[in-house]
Amino acid sequence: MANFDVLFSSYRLNALDLPNRVVMAPMTRSRSPDGVPSAEVASYYRRRAEKGVGLIITEAAGIGRPAALNEPDMPRFHGEAALAGWKKVVDEVHAAGGRIAPQLVHVGHKRSNLTPDWTPSAPYESPSGLSVTGERISQPMSESDVADAIDAFARAASDAERLGFDAIELMGAHGYLINQFFYDHLNLRNDGYGGATLVERSRFAVEILKAVRTVVSPGFPVIVRLSQWKPKDFNARLAETPKALEQWLTVLVEGGADAFHLSQPRFWQPAFPEIDRELNLAGWAKKLTGVTAITVGAVGLSGDVYESLAGKSAQATSLNGLLARLERDEFDLVAVGRALLQDPAWLEKVRRNRLDQIADFTPTAFATLR
Repeated sequence: MANFDVLFSSYRLNALDLPNRVVMAPMTRSRSPDGVPSAEVASYYRRRAEKGVGLIITEAAGIGRPAALNEPDMPRFHGEAALAGWKKVVDEVHAAGGRIAPQLVHVGHKRSNLTPDWTPSAPYESPSGLSVTGERISQPMSESDVADAIDAFARAASDAERLGFDAIELMGAHGYLINQFFYDHLNLRNDGYGGATLVERSRFAVEILKAVRTVVSPGFPVIVRLSQWKPKDFNARLAETPKALEQWLTVLVEGGADAFHLSQPRFWQPAFPEIDRELNLAGWAKKLTGVTAITVGAVGLSGDVYESLAGKSAQATSLNGLLARLERDEFDLVAVGRALLQDPAWLEKVRRNRLDQIADFTPTAFATLR
């Protein structure tokens, strides 16, 4: 019988006490008409809190910047109506004893896979006017555009704390705007937001972090989600070596990051197999910085999310490998996506060792707020 004690041990993230090590990963649901989270959305998150999830990170919510979102029914995180909707979400989760953080996003020039032909009211924007595949499609963001985007992230963070959220996450992965600034083939700027090195191209993210830290309480946790890979290239690396990774993460910590949420298609894949065939990206992040590291990627399932998006089911699998890594203190927290999407009671079933009741993941779960 697996020993789940480490998964259900408490953890302190800055000033936030978490009852266990399980985080609900952010997953775009697009069930917020006109960008306003509904009562159905609030109930969806509450169900996960009721079943013991330690920290819920919401689906991506757009900051107050034109073209921050790429789907019509993704939630906004600005404006009276949307913020009132989020307040109801917070209240429902807290009433169930849960903790919750919004994921704040600007999509940059990344079109949705689900609604690729939909366009926002303003043109998509990106560091150098390039799409995520490198085609020139618009003018680069001006310095005033960049400054306004930084301010919009800070305003959203301030609103999050005011509404009662327990933390925030900044989306810096998967080809969205912050991530686009990191990449040398997408960020060709010759001002202070570009540069030849990853550290130089991190200025946009660092200034967002510094702006956020000036408007939230010192103990309010600020999480940054990062990925090495980019869309359609899982083997890509922003940081080619552990040394480069250390330099990159260090400037983000100095900017104000309290935790890193390290995205991989499959959490068990080594980040630098030529050096260490076990340590994943979260493991390297913790080893190099000592900062809270959250692992994510097909936890409890046999296949990655892109296979599921293509219509393939994923079998429920053992958690033994994950538990062994937690026991070795490779990372601190574990983000679970599709398993919690399939079944709000997934963690409760794990806690009670009712693993035979855990169902495989089927892509039909993407279509509902069960």
